[in-house]
Amino acid sequence: MERHRPVAHIRPSTHRSARTEALAALAALLLFGLALGCATNPVTGKSELSIVSDAQELAAGKQALAAAEAEYGYYDDAQWTARVNTMGQKLAAVSHRPTLAWQFHIADDPTVNAFAAPAGFIFVTRGIIATLNSEAQLAGVVGHEIGHVTAKHYSQQATREQLTGLGLGVASVFSSTLAQYGQIAQQGLGILFLKYSRDQENEADALGVSYSVKAGWDAREMPATYRTLARIGAAAGSSTPTYLSTHPDPAAREVTTRQLAATAVGTRTDLIVNHDSYIRSLEGLVYGNDPRQGYFEADRYYHPTLGFTIDFPAGWLHQDSRSAILAANKAKTAVMQVTVVNTGGTPASYVQKLQSGGQITGAEGSSEQVGGFPAWVGRVQVQNEQGQKAVLAYALVQQTAQQTFQFLGQMQQAGGADEQAILTAARSFRALTDPARKNPTPARIKIVAAPSAGTFASIEPGLGAQSLSLEESAILNGVETGDPIARGQLLKVVTPARVK
Repeated sequence: MERHRPVAHIRPSTHRSARTEALAALAALLLFGLALGCATNPVTGKSELSIVSDAQELAAGKQALAAAEAEYGYYDDAQWTARVNTMGQKLAAVSHRPTLAWQFHIADDPTVNAFAAPAGFIFVTRGIIATLNSEAQLAGVVGHEIGHVTAKHYSQQATREQLTGLGLGVASVFSSTLAQYGQIAQQGLGILFLKYSRDQENEADALGVSYSVKAGWDAREMPATYRTLARIGAAAGSSTPTYLSTHPDPAAREVTTRQLAATAVGTRTDLIVNHDSYIRSLEGLVYGNDPRQGYFEADRYYHPTLGFTIDFPAGWLHQDSRSAILAANKAKTAVMQVTVVNTGGTPASYVQKLQSGGQITGAEGSSEQVGGFPAWVGRVQVQNEQGQKAVLAYALVQQTAQQTFQFLGQMQQAGGADEQAILTAARSFRALTDPARKNPTPARIKIVAAPSAGTFASIEPGLGAQSLSLEESAILNGVETGDPIARGQLLKVVTPARVK
């Protein structure tokens, strides 16, 4: 869903003077509408080149906030929301930028991740909350993300990438044309997943340790977080799980944070860990994908909350989020996207509105009924920012007056088999009527006390039915399968999801 659009640049002649080079660089910046200047870094106290003002940083943060809310939504748990916000505000208060209007959110996403947007918007996912095993570990993660903001890493990366002509986007299998007309918040998501340098990550680690200790948490819990993340990656067949792929990490990171924490803690004995209370608070937390927000079974998609089902083309690849359902054939020569729009009228009138407003340059199609709902099915012609023309498969199915599903597809050839497959999927839209599928049960974390002493592998079968393998369960609990477990020790199990 994300895309990278490189900014064109001209290779300078090797015979140009240094003054000419400088003037050319400044002219290029002015063409981008950027205000080049110097700013004092709040963490280092040093003056550094910056093209991002505080106002621009705030605007970028708000853009990322809106994108995150649309893409993931927020986890609906008042107690956890309050807990993360309280923790975040305590950490921010001891940071180098305590006066920012800090916000802390739980993204309703099953991946193990955390990210920061400029100007003080911090996100931890539902998945990372489930995976951690103490309050101090969570404080370390939040403190690390705060460090990215206080050290103005977004501004540094934006300056560096604009100066080298790289832009701020990230890669996507979806073309810029489809993303542009599909209304996906690409730039905001790109800000969230901006990749930082090794030095910036090390600085954020050091700041996370410092902020954790200053706010009263034991930063010696942080190294275990990195060990768990590495194990997740290894279990998935990758050395870089989601959190580390967006936060580049050297192999020695666990060792480094252990050394930093030992120095920061010193001889203090009053720091908070809160292992057991943290584990108990995970009782009932939704784990993994939440089927109530939509799920696939083979090529059929069900959305119990919105009450519809769609049959996607056989064998296509799928990706689902709060803001869109995405599908592509295996060769990625044809892609489609389903989003919700408010047409403000009938599907046909909305197509006319798009054309009169210049969003499309032409349309071929007609009104019909799809699954008993008013619809418009056909194709539209568009022109992108570079003046290139394209034909997109297009359909609108109006489920309610305020909610219309927009099907947008791009293919190599209009009128071919791929276009037919996309429009057939659109015409398969129908209400979800199967009572067994209207109320699925998500997998949830259940806390149990170890019934006896032994290794984790020996006692795990007696913990009750769950949906994880032995190794996955051990990772979730922050132990190795051969580690000793005491009788009565609190452990996490995951109850299986039920979709029918």
